[in-house]
Amino acid sequence: MSNKLDLSYNTEDEKVLIPEYGRNIQKMIEHAQKIEDKLTRQKCAEAIVKIMKQISVQLKNDEDFDERLWSHLFIMADFNIDIESPYKKPVLEDLISKPDEVPYPSNRIKYGHYGKIIEDLIKEASNFPEGEDKEEITKHVANLLKTSYLFWNRDSVNDNLIVKHLEEFSDGKLTIDISKLTDTSEILRHIKPQRTLNKTHKRQQNHKYKKRR
Repeated sequence: MSNKLDLSYNTEDEKVLIPEYGRNIQKMIEHAQKIEDKLTRQKCAEAIVKIMKQISVQLKNDEDFDERLWSHLFIMADFNIDIESPYKKPVLEDLISKPDEVPYPSNRIKYGHYGKIIEDLIKEASNFPEGEDKEEITKHVANLLKTSYLFWNRDSVNDNLIVKHLEEFSDGKLTIDISKLTDTSEILRHIKPQRTLNKTHKRQQNHKYKKRR
């Protein structure tokens, strides 16, 4: 069975169960659920927890930090994932309490338009065992890079630049053929409405600020 990881942009996707982690983490967990080999599935889950730890780094001094991350993984998997946890697995009643907000990390980011989460995702993907799962993750991570690049007020991008950045972030451990990158026009078709919405919101906020002055 081929495990296809879909990290494509889609405004009609189901709601992320814990929004603080973002849709990328949700998609990674959904992918892990589909992995048939238990050892590979376990390694994938452990890699996801490492990324979650990077996102919520400001909570690392909390006494139950690691246990909370594993609990959140099970919650985002809707309690339907066969993996081993170093802690007691949570039960459905845990959803009654609202999860703590995960603060955005203040780590320095090399390229601001990509974001720290994507950098961490690339580093974790670099450690995946060679095979179909790693190839699929690499392809979708590369397309995430391209989408992020185009989102920030850019209407074109050289695909070779995306491949170069992928290799740079992964210290040469990940690469991809440019033929596997999503066409630029297809990405722009999805993100232009959102960019327009963001600009409109920014103008409205500036207008409110000027009125207050």
